Amino acid sequence: MREVDWVVLIATLLFITIYGIAKNINNQTAESYVVGNRDMKWWAICISIMTTQASAVTFISTPGQGFEDGMRFVQFYFGLPIAMIVLSVFFVPLYYKMRVSTAYEFLETRFDLKTRTVTSLLFLTQRAMGAGLTIYAPAIVLSVLLGWDLKWTIVALSILTISYTTFGGYKAVAQTQQFQMLVIFLGLFLTFIILLNSLPDGIGLSQSLAIAGQTGKMNLVDFKVDLSDRYNFWSGVIGGFFLFMSYFGTDQSQVGRYLSGASLRESRLGLLFNGILKIPMQFFILLLGVLVFVFYIYNKPPIHFNPVNISIVEKSEEAPQWNKLKDEYNFLFYERQREYNNVLEHPEAKSEKIQSIEKTLGLMRSNADSLIKKVDPNLDTNDKDYVFISYVLSYLPVGMVGLLIAVIFSSSMSSKASELNALASTTVVDLYKRSIRRNKDDKHYLRATKFATVLWGLLAMAFAMFCSLFENLIQAVNIVGSLFYGAVLGVFAVAFFFKKIGGTAVFWAAILSEVVILTLYLLGEKGIINIAFLWYNLIGCVLVIILGIILQGLIPNKKL
Repeated sequence: MREVDWVVLIATLLFITIYGIAKNINNQTAESYVVGNRDMKWWAICISIMTTQASAVTFISTPGQGFEDGMRFVQFYFGLPIAMIVLSVFFVPLYYKMRVSTAYEFLETRFDLKTRTVTSLLFLTQRAMGAGLTIYAPAIVLSVLLGWDLKWTIVALSILTISYTTFGGYKAVAQTQQFQMLVIFLGLFLTFIILLNSLPDGIGLSQSLAIAGQTGKMNLVDFKVDLSDRYNFWSGVIGGFFLFMSYFGTDQSQVGRYLSGASLRESRLGLLFNGILKIPMQFFILLLGVLVFVFYIYNKPPIHFNPVNISIVEKSEEAPQWNKLKDEYNFLFYERQREYNNVLEHPEAKSEKIQSIEKTLGLMRSNADSLIKKVDPNLDTNDKDYVFISYVLSYLPVGMVGLLIAVIFSSSMSSKASELNALASTTVVDLYKRSIRRNKDDKHYLRATKFATVLWGLLAMAFAMFCSLFENLIQAVNIVGSLFYGAVLGVFAVAFFFKKIGGTAVFWAAILSEVVILTLYLLGEKGIINIAFLWYNLIGCVLVIILGIILQGLIPNKKL
């Protein structure tokens, strides 16, 4: 990066960190540290919810998903608006009536302490892993493309976030997220304009969409019923609904966002506007990836987007074979460009030759991956997560590179800050204060929550140090959540809608359901079964309900 980019990056990150610390370091209580002063307006709640969910993974991996697979991924969010409506009607009013600080307080009132505790532990397990991925995801990509040391990149991201989250608490998280959202949308909007202006004369947005449509990248909705397909209408509406019900209704990193609302109305509006705005936001980010695909029709792309892998192969004995493959790839690039130009002149025609060329290019990229694996079987050849940031570093003007890197850092810090605040809140409110050290004064619990923030931050940093890439970063985050969210949602569903089921029955139902989900995942990893991860949310929730009914039937006269 150039000096101007460094100035933009460092100035943005330091401003966010210092502002978060200075603005909120004083006048804290244990409750305000967890949920603020309960005075947030709906628009601030909406921003906080969206920035918590939109981690750096969103801005690194989602454009790569659009580049590779088109717009199909937007179906993942089809269940979100429905979930927001259900939560606003059933969950939020009860949380407000009980004036809870965490979602899990409610479960002790409804069931018992052990159910509250096990649900809190399930949340802490999956959210700690998610917090590690939140840091690891941008760190590994930035370290590869910018030549930074991975461990120091993780440490830098972690320390900045831990600092303002620990000193400022909930208010620091919420207020810095407003600046982070501004940086994020400014960076993405400017990138969109630059992308369109960098295409050849006569190729605007409509022509770009027509070009992308030739390869099926504009196919938004797939109604085919296929449990193994991760992204279709049914997995998005049904599986996505259960995932988002659990994430926004039972995950403290999100529940804490709207528990701070000035009123029930403000919290409901914050949730509902999140449901309205999230799909267009994801559509826009995927569209950036599709435009990058079109850009690389007219600007020669690398055969592989991870520069470290390329460097290793070019220094190996396979270098002659690699160079030969590159030459064939480059020759086909020009033929591909001519064919797309022909399609623009005759838009009514569907070019079969384009399909053939794209298939051949895909095979060449697969051959490149095979050469990389041949040189070193331990190298990761999945380069989707490098596509967008590679474009940013190679083609954006001075200053914009620093701004886009700041976008990635800001989104990572925003998500991790919310996660750390939620982890610390749940640890102290639901475990430490309830079961370990009762009847201490407010300052004691405030210090304990700050200590827990630092501890979870360091644990997440340690987890990030030892992470390895999943197939795709954004899938990794959603897979981790889906392994636990279904069982947690099942517990809450029983609490709200099945009044005859007691604590002991739902406790064991949750344990057994989680065992089943983890078993299904492990069998899927071994290729024995093939169920897309979104369905785990539905399966886990339904299992808890069914097992709860069965187990309660075995103890019909007990509610504990």
